[in-house]
Amino acid sequence: MILPGKTLGMLGGGQLGRMFVMAAHAMGYHVIVLDPDPDSPAGRIADEHIHASYSDHWAIEQLAKNCDAITTEFENIPAETLKKLEQSVPVRPSSAAVEIAQNRIAEKTFLADNGFETARFFPIYEKEDIEFALSQIGGTAILKVASFGYDGKGQAIVNNVDEAVSTFEAMGSVHCVLEEKVNLASEISVVLARGHDGVITCYPIGENHHVNGILEYTAVPSSMPKRILDMAINDASDFAEKLAYCGIMAVEFFFTTDERLLINEVAPRPHNSGHYSIDACKTSQFEQQVRMLCGLPAGSVELLSPVVMFNILGDIWSNGEPDWAQLLSNPNVKLHLYGKREARAGRKMGHFTCLGNSTSDLLQETRRLANVLPKP
Repeated sequence: MILPGKTLGMLGGGQLGRMFVMAAHAMGYHVIVLDPDPDSPAGRIADEHIHASYSDHWAIEQLAKNCDAITTEFENIPAETLKKLEQSVPVRPSSAAVEIAQNRIAEKTFLADNGFETARFFPIYEKEDIEFALSQIGGTAILKVASFGYDGKGQAIVNNVDEAVSTFEAMGSVHCVLEEKVNLASEISVVLARGHDGVITCYPIGENHHVNGILEYTAVPSSMPKRILDMAINDASDFAEKLAYCGIMAVEFFFTTDERLLINEVAPRPHNSGHYSIDACKTSQFEQQVRMLCGLPAGSVELLSPVVMFNILGDIWSNGEPDWAQLLSNPNVKLHLYGKREARAGRKMGHFTCLGNSTSDLLQETRRLANVLPKP
């Protein structure tokens, strides 16, 4: 076990890194953040902030020399960096796991090869691959970049070959995945922790609602049938086992109108849909991330209250700092702002959680509160 008083390394300095630093500090750890942004939210509150690129040789040496264990806040850290660090310090999750999860082709191929059901997909390496792939899908499809896509960025709906080719070229002709567009009934996510001893702990499943590819809110507990939730937990746990994963992971599922449960994508880190755990569970996903990194037993994930988590985007800063009085006047609302200096449209600036007796009532109150926030 790596016990309080030791130093942990965090690759990435955004809001997920910031919430990790807060959890680690509360438990008595020191944290060094590596992030190229000198004003990163996590870097500003860490014990030390190395502002250098993720492939900077000196920065990697500093982390390896001064940290007792290292983790990441997002999947687009170069795998080579993680491999170098692994030579001298525990890195969780491993470079092998992150390398699969950071590339849609590798991830979906791994899922398919190991018997997990996904939407039908075809790798697109060059535009000549598109016609065959689209003919096999047989209808409307989604073209997604293989790497560096998030929050609906780097993907587009395509209806025919000409449209798909022009979209592929507009994306820079980078490697992509062409994927069947399924008819969604619901979207859910399983956030789990798997220790180096193989023990898996799953959080209560969140039911997600997206707008323009960005998560708008997560409601817990989910209203979906228990048999579907059990299937999702089993699939997510099996995937973590097959990947020999160690750390926090989120597995996003599509539940289709013809009642298929499909794995959409995997995040090898804490996840936006798991933020509700900060206020509504005995152990937040960020404390759990610290525990998994340090080889500690998982904390309890018991849900203390029904909850809805709502994302706050930068759009509402168009006329200056929002008036938070309406949110803060509700004693059952918890506001979390991420310390980002610049608000931009679509950028996640914070979230609030609404706690109460039932998700149906909470959804109504969450909508009311969201409507009183400034409009862009």
